[in-house]
Amino acid sequence: MSRMPKSSRLRQLRGLPEGLGTTLHYLWRRRVTVDYPERQRPVAERFRGLHILDRYDDGLERCVGCELCQAACPAHCITVEAAENPPDHPFSPGERYGYRYEIDLLRCIFCGFCEEACPTGAIQLTPRHDLVGFSRQDFQVDREWLLVPDPRTETLAEEGAR
Repeated sequence: MSRMPKSSRLRQLRGLPEGLGTTLHYLWRRRVTVDYPERQRPVAERFRGLHILDRYDDGLERCVGCELCQAACPAHCITVEAAENPPDHPFSPGERYGYRYEIDLLRCIFCGFCEEACPTGAIQLTPRHDLVGFSRQDFQVDREWLLVPDPRTETLAEEGAR
């Protein structure tokens, strides 16, 4: 059984008042806790959060299914499949539209390369950061989850409510 040197014991005893002093120092300071759901802390201007697929003002989707965002993604988390745009009910102004658009948010590194690669500005990173889920499938978002609501249907619903 080895005995601890006297200098080591003194060092341990000196650590106790230092720790208590640190605790007392922060005890009377103002708390920095934020009541999150009610109040949110501002994020930096260049913060890149959750993705959205934007629309034009007339309600047509901006995504034309060019797959450039998929090619630019270094994490390979974006999957885009294009389909021919039906002439009687077009989804986008181009010949094609993004029929299947999926992002694996667990693999995404939120670098913004997809946003820069998009020629129409369809994919955008927002300041939202409040995504939660209980399984991996909750973080596999598809086209319906990403699409911004159609402004035409919102105005019709508002007019019908009046």
